[in-house]
Amino acid sequence: MSADAAGRARPAAPATDLAPEPAPAAATGPSVGLLHPSARTPGPAAAVPPPPSAAAPRYGPARAGLLTAMAVVLAASVAAATRVGTADVGWTDLARVFGARLGLDTEPLPPLLDSLVWDLRLPRVLMAALVGAALAVCGTVLQAVTRNALADPYLLGVSSGAGAGAVAVVVLGAGAGTLGVTGGALAGALLAFAGLLLLLRRTGLDSVRIVLTGVVVGQLFTALTSLALMASADADTTRAVTHWLLGSMAPARWDAVVVCAVVTPLGLGAAWLCANALDGLAFGADTAASLGIGVRRTRMLLLVVTAVLTSVAVATVGAIGFVGLIVPHGVRFLAGPLHRVLLPHAALAGAVFLVWTDALARVVFAPREVPVGVVTALIGVPLFLVVLRRRGEL
Repeated sequence: MSADAAGRARPAAPATDLAPEPAPAAATGPSVGLLHPSARTPGPAAAVPPPPSAAAPRYGPARAGLLTAMAVVLAASVAAATRVGTADVGWTDLARVFGARLGLDTEPLPPLLDSLVWDLRLPRVLMAALVGAALAVCGTVLQAVTRNALADPYLLGVSSGAGAGAVAVVVLGAGAGTLGVTGGALAGALLAFAGLLLLLRRTGLDSVRIVLTGVVVGQLFTALTSLALMASADADTTRAVTHWLLGSMAPARWDAVVVCAVVTPLGLGAAWLCANALDGLAFGADTAASLGIGVRRTRMLLLVVTAVLTSVAVATVGAIGFVGLIVPHGVRFLAGPLHRVLLPHAALAGAVFLVWTDALARVVFAPREVPVGVVTALIGVPLFLVVLRRRGEL
């Protein structure tokens, strides 16, 4: 049993992927506090909760302290994960590398060790942090926009399009090296998203159609990827592409890090500015519209933001599952459901999660490296089962 804003007891309806949108309710203010979609109550008698300012502090000292603690943990994780690998790198070595780059009076490391830290490990760890933050925020946004607790960044078919583009470049020999694969993946991701928007233009942007159309687009590009792989007679090419499709931070270099470091904060900022709209959309289009939110315009903006963030991430490191699915659910237990608070916490948690997952992928089966997408799946499946159990759906 859950209680509404007036204290009346009412049963909580279970979240379903195809649950109907709630009927309009009387607006109570310019913004609405978010209960996760699993806690919504369908039907014309559902009451809109009070604004966040009336229900709870927007950002209390405890939550500010949690955000600061997570930022410190992320910084420590980046430094510690840079040391992880088959070659030993000490804290003194890290200090000497950074000191040399900052022009301090420190003794430089031998060129080989300096290159290992600065050119290989540090870009890889920073890329993991950026991609983890982007995927976690995309998952958080899409779970509110589609009102689907199982939504993740790959719901729009973007990852399937990126895979098809990368495979096409490799099989057709249209590009050389990592740059060609990355460019093909980005083109494929954007093409998939353009196809999604074209289909949604005819059917509308309600949550059910977004989910179903995204599945259709994803399946189409997955089939094209399989067809292209079957057409390739080169076993080495097929193995390399399959490894890339499972996700890997190994190709990360400073140029790719710079691109992600520009795109990711812009996308996160755009999502955060729409936090109040996300609170309303989590209750359905009618409720959001009654609060003065431009539903179609806001949904389109958020879909573009998540598609761009996901496209850049997948084009750079491949498809990495479960980050955008489990991190938002886990963070809600700590930070609460309001998106103004939830989004920055999800970004930091996703960054920490992927940094350490990539570190595990490097050392668990050393000297052989496991694709990070395999490790996130192995960790994500049991964690997601725990989430479902706590939600009472398992």
